[in-house]
Amino acid sequence: MTATNKPPIWFWIIAVIALIWNAMGVNAYLQQAYNTESYRAMYTKEQIEIASNLPAYVTAAFAIAVFAGALAALLLVFRKKLATTLFYLSLLGVLVQMGYLLVNGYMSDMIMTILIIVFAIFLAWFGKFSLSRHYIS
Repeated sequence: MTATNKPPIWFWIIAVIALIWNAMGVNAYLQQAYNTESYRAMYTKEQIEIASNLPAYVTAAFAIAVFAGALAALLLVFRKKLATTLFYLSLLGVLVQMGYLLVNGYMSDMIMTILIIVFAIFLAWFGKFSLSRHYIS
């Protein structure tokens, strides 16, 4: 078993932000999956129709992205190295989902799309960085 170093305060800040961010992603997925009233209120009928007709692999990528990301963030808080692998799995889900949406011109908010991709890349890197510094094991 490898020894762990005591993480600095900014590690905990990032870990909590990652947990909140991914919890919001899980909420967005569940609202879309269950077609809730609040979900329908946020989008136009055309946008809801597009989301309803996405290929199954895109919806699966969305689910993988948010659930793997949420579990990774939780494991990061508990300082477990499996967080790194799950952040990479989440990144893969994000790239598949956002790639499909970008290629097909379905983006209604380009800034949010880019933010999601950048944050997923950052969290994958941060997991690897935390492992290399022995903040997680």
